[in-house]
Amino acid sequence: MHQRILMRAKKGPFDVRSAEEAFEGDWIGANNGNLVFSHAAHKLLSTTTAEITPTEFKVNPRDADEINERYDVYVMPLANAFRRSYAHRIELMARLVERLKIPVVVLGVGVQTDVTGDREYLRPIDAVVSRFVRAVLDRSPNIGVRGEITESYLRTLGFSAVDVIGCPSMFLHGDRLTVEKTTPTLERDARVALTVSPYVKSMAKIIAAHHRRYPNLRYLPQDLTTLGTLLYGDAPEDRGKTSPIPVHTSHPLFVEDKVRMFVDPWTWMDYLSGFDFAFGTRIHGTITALVAGTPAYLFAHDSRTLELARYFDIPHRTMKEVPADVDAAQLYAEADYTALHAGHRDRYERMAAFLAAHRLGNAFDDGDATARFDERVRATSFPPAVRPATATSPEALLERIQWLRDRNTALDGQVRTLEEQRLRARVRRAVGAPVRRILSR
Repeated sequence: MHQRILMRAKKGPFDVRSAEEAFEGDWIGANNGNLVFSHAAHKLLSTTTAEITPTEFKVNPRDADEINERYDVYVMPLANAFRRSYAHRIELMARLVERLKIPVVVLGVGVQTDVTGDREYLRPIDAVVSRFVRAVLDRSPNIGVRGEITESYLRTLGFSAVDVIGCPSMFLHGDRLTVEKTTPTLERDARVALTVSPYVKSMAKIIAAHHRRYPNLRYLPQDLTTLGTLLYGDAPEDRGKTSPIPVHTSHPLFVEDKVRMFVDPWTWMDYLSGFDFAFGTRIHGTITALVAGTPAYLFAHDSRTLELARYFDIPHRTMKEVPADVDAAQLYAEADYTALHAGHRDRYERMAAFLAAHRLGNAFDDGDATARFDERVRATSFPPAVRPATATSPEALLERIQWLRDRNTALDGQVRTLEEQRLRARVRRAVGAPVRRILSR
């Protein structure tokens, strides 16, 4: 039976956007980790009879009638949506879901509080979360959550139809997952990938020590702001600033061309497959390494990262358990993937059962559907890694600037919405720095 699926995703897995377009249009959804789990969900549901359309993160209750008419099911892969800073979006999603007549499937939502699961911190969002969950459960047998902290939270709100399913990103290869250490110990010349959440300031000394210790260290940022800094240099208000966290072009990792960022999961995974080890605070930076077969270790700094690490048996410590003098070699030796491997099939079967309960097809049970998906990935030309602007050739940098100027000119002639006005301001702000850099050579 043909199934028309509307999926909450910024873009589809084969929608190619240049790095410049990804920055201007925010085609990574503020954090490229969003693409990892939405693209994995897309693959899971890509049966031969499925037609999947991404929402581009648009949520408008007035679209409900059109959605009811055009689609058979609304699938919502969600991340840490149950957080205080996202309450306005939860309310908007609730208003939309309340108007839908088709089934609604939430594929792994998480709560965000501290690592202790601080219940009081979440009180301000209780009402809006309850409204959203109630609307979903009116159209769904249960709601899929990321881990036990979210499950416990929803149960305190009075909901029992809660199923812990983890995150779709870990099932990119279905019930198969192989993470192997390729060397007995991590030597100083090892290829080490670092992930950092810029707001976790306790990473500063760890970053500095590993920059000194491992010459082949690479920092893989995930946020939209850093993408803009890589492409065009520091924003005007940040020029000349320094920070022990790699957020400005003055940081040694930028200066030494040791930063790489990706606007698609496939190039990101391919790059990580050549590394010996990855570690840091980013949960999807960690998961991307693991599904690429690279040993990885997580520093869990909040409930959303901790509950996923626990559920999937990902080697981890809470951030308060990480000393400033920690060494990646120590983490590498400590990391044990036995439980991750041993429990993966059962966790996949739980996800598969969840899909079946919601009458969603599973591409891994549909002949060569996933093989054809993977072949299409291999046949698609995605943008390469984005490197610091200072390491980019003058010719390539001038192409970036010309692209921005062309886009700016187009916007000047047809600015109609507040969003376009914001884009124009961002484009104008970005042009200046690289021009001066080239002229100074």
